[in-house]
Amino acid sequence: MIRINLLGAPKPKSKRGSTPAVTLEVSAPSSPTMKILLVLALAATANGAYWMRLDKQKQAVTAKMQKAEQTNRELADVKQKYLERQRQAESYKRRVDVIDQLRTNQAGPVNLLNTLGDTVNGTEAVWLSVVKDTGASVDINGMALSTDAVALLIQNLQKTGYFKSIEIKETYQDDTYKEMQAFQFTLTCEKGKS
Repeated sequence: MIRINLLGAPKPKSKRGSTPAVTLEVSAPSSPTMKILLVLALAATANGAYWMRLDKQKQAVTAKMQKAEQTNRELADVKQKYLERQRQAESYKRRVDVIDQLRTNQAGPVNLLNTLGDTVNGTEAVWLSVVKDTGASVDINGMALSTDAVALLIQNLQKTGYFKSIEIKETYQDDTYKEMQAFQFTLTCEKGKS
């Protein structure tokens, strides 16, 4: 068996046979330059390890940044297509709204004439001679066989709900018809919101 003395102190001689003792001396560097070189070597090793770690982080951030830039470019293309489609949809909606408004305006006189026609057909002894649509109101000239027929016409026009108010401008007996009683009338009807 070989014994190694790490303390560096000589071993007392034993009484038994003499065996040579092998000693290994490890001593701390005693010179200041060796200490400085050892500290510098340790600092350089730590600095190198830290630099390698930062370099790996830099490469990871660069890779993520490139991927994010590529995703950003793809999303910019999608956004551009979306905005173009949205502009097209808004343009289409404006066109449809204009067409609907034109249809509504076109149907306005038809609705007025249908309402007046149904009302006059439902009222006996009344004939219309002139109907003027002035926008917000309608002027009606006609003839009736009695004043009661004119009152019934006004009542029936109010029941339609198409007009807000109906006023008689004038009513007079027409003397040109000698064999019967005839009354000429003029009504002003203010349109309701429809």
